[in-house]
Amino acid sequence: MITHTTQIRTRYGEVDQMGYVYHANYVSYCHEARTELMRQYGINDKILEENNIMLPVIRFNIDYKNAAHYDDLLTVETTLTEVKGPKMRFEFKITNEQGKIICKACSAVAFVTADTRKPIRVPELVTTALGLQ
Repeated sequence: MITHTTQIRTRYGEVDQMGYVYHANYVSYCHEARTELMRQYGINDKILEENNIMLPVIRFNIDYKNAAHYDDLLTVETTLTEVKGPKMRFEFKITNEQGKIICKACSAVAFVTADTRKPIRVPELVTTALGLQ
């Protein structure tokens, strides 16, 4: 399993009237964290697009545990938990500076060709970069 940690400071525009980070923003935090995990291994959306590959999210589940607030420094721990066929599965744990769990989430992405949008096996350029071969 590959794990990466990203820190995100919540912004004023991400907070709702109740003073909490609006729930949909956690999806963006997880997306950013997944992108940073892949970037650490030299894979990013630009490289995938140059190779006619797209990476749509096909599943996303989240369990909210506690609220985050404006200007909180959140840590997103991202773990690549499965690489199988055309899919990759990631798990996320978001905590605040006090170590309190804000939420846990998991997502699955599928590799598809940009032109046909048909699923393909996880590309060799990705498995090689991640050291999965």
